[in-house]
Amino acid sequence: MGPVGRGFSDRVRVGTDVVFRATSRLDRVFEVGILLKGLDGLLEVAGGILLFFIKPEYLNHLATTLTQHELAEDPRDFLATHILHSTQNLAAGSLVFAALYLLSHGLVKIVLVWEILHNRFWAYLGLIYLTIGFMIYQIYRFTYSHSISLVLLTVFDGVIVYLTVVEYRKRKSKRATASA
Repeated sequence: MGPVGRGFSDRVRVGTDVVFRATSRLDRVFEVGILLKGLDGLLEVAGGILLFFIKPEYLNHLATTLTQHELAEDPRDFLATHILHSTQNLAAGSLVFAALYLLSHGLVKIVLVWEILHNRFWAYLGLIYLTIGFMIYQIYRFTYSHSISLVLLTVFDGVIVYLTVVEYRKRKSKRATASA
């Protein structure tokens, strides 16, 4: 049977390990969510690397340039004032912290996604606990920032945790059946 109509994971083998195989609609949703988590991890690593090379003054200048037109029309524009406010309070130390945070968070996500896609059972629990930990941190950060993006990210992470738990239980059940 050819690759037409089949998912990425149905066609690919890496080394001798079989890559995750989506067999149901829920599996496909899980697979897409996990791939999005991996893409997010790659973007976080790229962002973390960039932050090592950017000075706070440059970010402040960039934010001023990007928001000046909007603020000229409406000095109380919600998004523009928040962008400007967040860059004005940046210090070099906070950029290093953000860079290290993004790099570590992104690398851990990439490793866990890779391991899940290669059917490493331990990675399911790692992803579940790591994501719950970051959800708690995101909720804590929301109490200060009131950022809608944090709410959306936390909801997305909640869906990923749910799908990962379902997939983990299914795989655990299959392992128990296979060893019995």
